[in-house]
Amino acid sequence: MSEDRDCVLIINNGSSSIKFAVYTLSLKIVYTGMVSGIGGEDMRLKIKDALGTTTEKPLNSHELKDAANNIIDWLESALSIAQIHAVGHRIVHGMQHMQPEIITDALISELESYSWYDPDHIVGELILIRTIATRCPGLKQVACFDTSFHASMPRIARLFPIPRHYAEAGIIRYGFHGISFTYILQKIQALITDTHVQANKMIFAHLGSGSSLVAVKEGKSIDTTMGFTPAGGCMMGTRSRDLDPGVVWHIMQHNHLSVEELNHVINHQSGLLGISGTSFDMEKLLAQEKYEDLQAGEAVDMYCYSVKKWLGALAAVLNGMDILIFTGGIGENSAEVRKRICADMGYMGIKLDGAKNERGANAYICRHKRGTDICLTHE
Repeated sequence: MSEDRDCVLIINNGSSSIKFAVYTLSLKIVYTGMVSGIGGEDMRLKIKDALGTTTEKPLNSHELKDAANNIIDWLESALSIAQIHAVGHRIVHGMQHMQPEIITDALISELESYSWYDPDHIVGELILIRTIATRCPGLKQVACFDTSFHASMPRIARLFPIPRHYAEAGIIRYGFHGISFTYILQKIQALITDTHVQANKMIFAHLGSGSSLVAVKEGKSIDTTMGFTPAGGCMMGTRSRDLDPGVVWHIMQHNHLSVEELNHVINHQSGLLGISGTSFDMEKLLAQEKYEDLQAGEAVDMYCYSVKKWLGALAAVLNGMDILIFTGGIGENSAEVRKRICADMGYMGIKLDGAKNERGANAYICRHKRGTDICLTHE
């Protein structure tokens, strides 16, 4: 088997896109790609090769299954399926699964049985798995669970304060973004070695359309913001964050909503979109704020306040903080959001270097008692 010829395909299915990459077995990137606009009117396939050459084409469909078939068609023309040694899938909700697993019929059935916990991800992941299995029978597929990073959380951080029999049925806090956090941990450990920074207590802030923070102590997750589903924790693009259960009950009862309709409100109509009334895109909201769009400005301020509040809570759990990592689409790219989150946090040792913060990049953006770093992530 040649490490430069044989490859693996890595797939990350989102609610409206599929991101994928082809690596050699020696971890050299061969291609990266994305199908965007799934479920909309402008579904497109975009591919970039190792030299940076990009090709893009529209797809005459809006269905996820057709997106998967187009990826396979492209693979057959660019590489041949015979070169693909295995396919790795990011599975958002792993329940009690703590390690990567070969995908079997039994695992598919199990994932299907709890797909309602996270319908925005698991349903699509199963469509991709089945489409690949149909088109490429015999090709090994592997599930990598986003929740496994948080298996080290202590029991008191995992339990909800509800009757114990619910915990015995699997209703506990799992946490998410684990694949991203694993990558960040590996990157920051290399950075620590180079800079001799003390980093036993770290907070990673994955800020994007889905946002969560994690407290990492001596290389292990000890608490995180998301819980049983990816809807909890801090404010997000279209997700609400943690809600008073009475609010959920009131909305459902007084608006005569079904469970499915309530799920749509919490997961698709809330967060930045719900408060701004216009968009969940942070870049657009910051631009609208400059034109005195008060609702856009309030949405941005609420988001930053929510992250800041959780940052303080996780620092308390850690009994201090040695380093803070920003990652994810917003965390990496929005200097303004980083500035607002870190404002007035000098008492915790967080003080941004304004010039470095504006430049961004994989470098320290403060040199105070604590380190604040921006790090690219690959889910």
